[in-house]
Amino acid sequence: MATTPRRVPIKEGLLAGSLDRLSEVRLCATRCRSCGESTLGTNSNCPNCGGQKVEQVSLANEGTLYTYTVVRHRPPGNYRGPDEFEPFGIGLVEVDGVIRVMAPLKSKIEDLEIGMKVRFHSYPLRTNEAGDEVIAFAYTAGG
Repeated sequence: MATTPRRVPIKEGLLAGSLDRLSEVRLCATRCRSCGESTLGTNSNCPNCGGQKVEQVSLANEGTLYTYTVVRHRPPGNYRGPDEFEPFGIGLVEVDGVIRVMAPLKSKIEDLEIGMKVRFHSYPLRTNEAGDEVIAFAYTAGG
């Protein structure tokens, strides 16, 4: 009987929800109850004011493409994307009007447009050395 690999987030504290149900996964953020600053991921202190009165929140699954660029050449170093490199968009997505997230854009390059609505989705990126399925995230056109 085959076993399902364990799923792990691309970075601890970044994703909220069960990785067994990828359609329900959201980005995690920390909101400071003292100054109102929101930061990506799970933090115990506010990086803006240093306060410890913080709460973890799940971000909306829709956002607006604030700006983007196109990666046209295979990145150097330990790039772990497809062996046959294909150009892709990477953008800054504004979510909930309070935070901007840098993320890959899984849409046709010619369809990308600043101000367009985009939708968050999580997906299996690769298998790590321990045999775990690494879950990453991206945004696609269409809110």
